[in-house]
This record gives sequence, structure tokens and C-alpha cells, in this order.
Amino acid sequence: MESMTQKDPSQFCDKEFPMTDKDFEFICELVYNTCGIVLGDHKREMVYSRLARRIRSIGLRDFKEYCELINQKNSPELSECINSITTNLTSFFRENHHFEFLENKALAEMKSRHSVDKRVRIWSAGCSSGEEPYSIAITLAKHFPTPWDFKVLATDLDSNMLYKAKNGIYAEDSVDGLPSEKMERGFVRSKANRQVKVKPGIQEHIQFKRLNLLQQWPMKGPFDVIFCRNVVIYFDQPTKVRLFERYWDMLADGGYLFLGHSESLSKDSPNFKSVGRTIYQKI
Repeated sequence: MESMTQKDPSQFCDKEFPMTDKDFEFICELVYNTCGIVLGDHKREMVYSRLARRIRSIGLRDFKEYCELINQKNSPELSECINSITTNLTSFFRENHHFEFLENKALAEMKSRHSVDKRVRIWSAGCSSGEEPYSIAITLAKHFPTPWDFKVLATDLDSNMLYKAKNGIYAEDSVDGLPSEKMERGFVRSKANRQVKVKPGIQEHIQFKRLNLLQQWPMKGPFDVIFCRNVVIYFDQPTKVRLFERYWDMLADGGYLFLGHSESLSKDSPNFKSVGRTIYQKI
């Protein structure tokens, strides 16, 4: 029986929009060179289904034409291509052990470190539709009242997700199960349309910016904590190592890096020590 991952040149030629091996390989290479995301053969169906929507919406005939379009210099469609391929699965206070560590351990260290300047900085790298940075800001707001100056930098590659994040409006069921204390601190309910909106007092502490993690970073740091969860799973090992080195440079001494539940630092990143489940401290 033929392997499910083996390439079949005709597999995607009898669909609505023909996609040859050459088309798929071009897309994989362009996506990798643009943002470091590795697309294997097992992602072929996903790539087809998501980009077929783009081809249909802009009126092209096939993937060959689409490849020509995204290969044009400064093509705005390249951004739409990346937006379509990246996965954005998140929720408020997802992987709650990170927020418990932030509140019960890291915040006390920040207060001591910044007892004079009262300036706290956290980076949500790969913030998706905003649930993560809002969860961080809601946590910090409880512990850093005026005159403390705390800011959360929230970055993502996907411009569509950033637009949603900046609006701060979510379906009511997205906050189901949150404690009443977090609800009261962070959200206003709209019973008319079954939505919640993040309170302005929380939003004012967050700056949303589009950022490709593999390109130059305009910010200088240092950050007390960096959240980079469920992002590096898309990168190959050399890209991960370079990224972790750059995070190390951006962290304050003793600062923390939080990764996703299926991610970890390897022996190639000796300048961090594990201090909890997918929690690492700069050494």
C-alpha cells in the first residue's frame, strides 16, 4: 500500500484549482523563507484548502497563477497567504499554570527588581487574536496599580488576528468559566449581542504590533517575561535555537520565557534553566 505521505503528482490536479508538486514546493519554500514555518507533506491538504479560498476570492484559475502573484515584489497577497496558513487557536488564561506562576512567583520578583523605576515590561510573541496579552494585563492590573507603569507588547505575524485583538471584542462563550473577579476586572458584557469587550483600563496597557519573528526586532527590551507559546512548533531546530538566543538577549537577568504545552528548550539552549512546566528562566 502506498504511503499516505508519498507525493502523488495527480492528487491535487483533479480539484477545483489544480496544485502541482512544483506549486506546493514553491509555497513551502516561500513560507519558510518569509517566516520560518515548516510545511511538510502532511500539510498539503491544509495548504490547498486554505489557499483555495484565496484563489477563489481574487478570481485566479489555479495555484500556478497564485504562486506567480505571491512571488511578485512587495505583493500584498503574500501577507494574506501567511495569514491563511498560520493557525490561531487560543483562549483566555490558556495553560493556566503559566498565569499562576506569573502571579505567585514572577510578580514578586518584578516588584523587587523594579522597586525604584516601577517599570514592568512583558512580551506576548504570537499573540493571535489577543486573548493571551489581555489575560496577562488582567493579571498584572491586580498587582501593579498606579504609580506602577506596566506594559504588554503583543505581536503577531497575522494582520487579521491583530485587527481583532485591537478591537478587544469576543463572543460571550469565550469567557465561560472565568472567575467573577477576573470578569469584573477585565470585561464589560453586552447582553444584547452576547459579546464581551475588554475594559479600556486593561487595553491601555497593551501595544499591538505586527512582527515577523525572523526579521529585525525594533524593540530593545529588556522584558521581565516573554510568552512565546505554540509558536516554535512550526520552526525547524536551527530556527528555534536562533530564536531562543534572541529571546535570551531580550530578557532581563532572571527573566522568564514561557513556551507552549508541546514545546521545550533543548540542550542547544544552555542559558536557560527549567523552573516549571514549559517555564524557563534566564541564567
